[in-house]
Amino acid sequence: MQQLMNHIAKDGHQVSNYQELYDFSIRLPQLFWAYVWDFGSFVQSHPHTSVLENSEKMPGATWFKGAKINFAQNLLKFRDDRTAITSYNEYGKQQQLSYAQLFNKVARLSHWMVQQGVKPGDKVVGFMPNVPETIITMLAATSLGAIWSSCSPDFGLQGVLDRFGQIEAKILITTDGYFYGGKTLNSLDKLNQILPQLNSIEQVVVVPYVNTSLSVNEISALLPNVASDKTINLFATCINNDASDIEFAELPFDHPLYILYSSGTTGAPKCIVHSAGGTLLQHYKELAFHTDVKPDDVLFYYTTCGWMMWNWMVSTLMTGAGLVIFDGSPFFPGADVLWKMAQQEKISIFGCSAKYISHLEKLNVSPKQEFELTHLKTVLSTGSPLSHESFEFVYREIKQDVCLSSIAGGTDIISTFTLGCPILPVYQGEMQCIGLGMAVNIYDEAGQPIDPASGEKGELVCNAPFPSMPIGFYQDAGNKKYLSSYFERFENTWAQGDIAELVPHSLHNTGLSKNNKDFKNSKLNQHYLSVIIHGRSDATLNPGGVRIGTAEIYRQVEKIDAVMESIAVGQKWPKDGDDERVVLFVILRDGLSLNDSIIQEIKKTIRINTTPRHVPAVIIEVNDIPRTLSGKIVEVAVRETIHNRDVKNKDSLKNPEALAYFKNLPELS
Repeated sequence: MQQLMNHIAKDGHQVSNYQELYDFSIRLPQLFWAYVWDFGSFVQSHPHTSVLENSEKMPGATWFKGAKINFAQNLLKFRDDRTAITSYNEYGKQQQLSYAQLFNKVARLSHWMVQQGVKPGDKVVGFMPNVPETIITMLAATSLGAIWSSCSPDFGLQGVLDRFGQIEAKILITTDGYFYGGKTLNSLDKLNQILPQLNSIEQVVVVPYVNTSLSVNEISALLPNVASDKTINLFATCINNDASDIEFAELPFDHPLYILYSSGTTGAPKCIVHSAGGTLLQHYKELAFHTDVKPDDVLFYYTTCGWMMWNWMVSTLMTGAGLVIFDGSPFFPGADVLWKMAQQEKISIFGCSAKYISHLEKLNVSPKQEFELTHLKTVLSTGSPLSHESFEFVYREIKQDVCLSSIAGGTDIISTFTLGCPILPVYQGEMQCIGLGMAVNIYDEAGQPIDPASGEKGELVCNAPFPSMPIGFYQDAGNKKYLSSYFERFENTWAQGDIAELVPHSLHNTGLSKNNKDFKNSKLNQHYLSVIIHGRSDATLNPGGVRIGTAEIYRQVEKIDAVMESIAVGQKWPKDGDDERVVLFVILRDGLSLNDSIIQEIKKTIRINTTPRHVPAVIIEVNDIPRTLSGKIVEVAVRETIHNRDVKNKDSLKNPEALAYFKNLPELS
């Protein structure tokens, strides 16, 4: 970050702190992104003629017109003997690939794909666990200009068909199974039902992962429903050639790279198409500057191949750093499994979900007591807002001198709006900063910016184009779904669907509060803004007409030792004049049952630390909470269920059976 500021300052621009750099990136986006492009030393076969055209249009802006690049080529520009990928599962280390070995495997698979007629715009999909072959296949496909899309093998049958069934893929890669929580799970059984409904698939590539000795004939016998027009191949056979180089397709900046999917909790998943250049540039900015990834770093992120953090994590390869990947449960064979790995691989950047950190705290795990973590410099957290208590836990039980970066963005932008910054302090419960080049603001209901000094919450928006905006949705005539998803709420402005708050901090005197008259009189370049996310807009509670983000309640409930997890929704309650009341569902520790003492502790904690409006009218114990396929709790599905309305797309849920716990509850009638 400091090098970038020095680089820009040499040209006469005033950028001596983060806020000045951020202001520069918003005020002069063409210049800023040109600096990032130059700084990244991206491999390109043809230079751009302009950085940004139609900057007033959202959507409609054009980035790096004329440039010809290849995404895979930029992730494979290092070809030496340093470690590129180290893979683990629940049984320990599985593979280690140098950058040279990675390039060699990608070259051989790319050569095989050329023989199968793969060309720019074709789709290659992965029904894969988080193993090196997933990364190799993605790189081979994108080296030819094909579009990559993936689902985790724990997705349900219909969940996979709802995604892959929309995009007409040519090649599918899978493993025979995967491991989770000490169990061995079969992928081929599910695939036997999926493949007959994916008519466009011509080639199936299988990685024998559970049973490493499987032959093609044995695999074919396990797939009796697969039609004869689909050829089954072993991964090892596909790369059994002597190709030593790759003829990278030279493609425009906005050539499609990935198809990602919305959660699908309100209908069929939307197929979000992301560009090669936008993904490359945005990920470089976030990894190199905001996460301070250097070639001697080792980065790990706990993710599946069905979450956009997998795509984000893989982009680490463009920095020359080492990448550690893990397949399996983060709590098997014990809660320390990821920290043993962190010690062994000397991980310097450790990424996980907020829920993972909260669960460690509930289990009284103390990684710093058990493991040598001197190399750890950054902890990344996303998936949901990180509570104040989790901030305390990280610094108390993991490491005192880490940069704890709570980040937020999403599948929609394959990146983040708010994230970490290595040259700013960390404030409990807050995301350190708005990302460079992201014109983020908070709007009220009328579409007017909210003064950060007011402390009010509103809709998180972005009112200027950024490179990683989607190209659009796949097969979306006239961009109708795309426009209605993000631009219907406010004209020419991206609405992210989060309730958020901007928090000013003085750069020169962090002791000044936002209510201090000296702070209010300070100049813009003397303070910067951090961000608090209060929850999803569609899950906002509204008792008595007061908007409450669910994260405000979860933060308090997580303090209760008896509670492992919770979910809060609003219920229409005619007895209060058609008002809404807050209903809280809790999962308790093993061996405990909800009683009046626990109920009163929950209510008292919420009332003391928030307002009486936040206190749930009803608290109910449940055995499970519905989640999306990427593991996020789904307030909307619970709200619909308690109101006896149909949940539109249960196949988008990882555990739709959990909805049964919320049906026809006498406490809510």
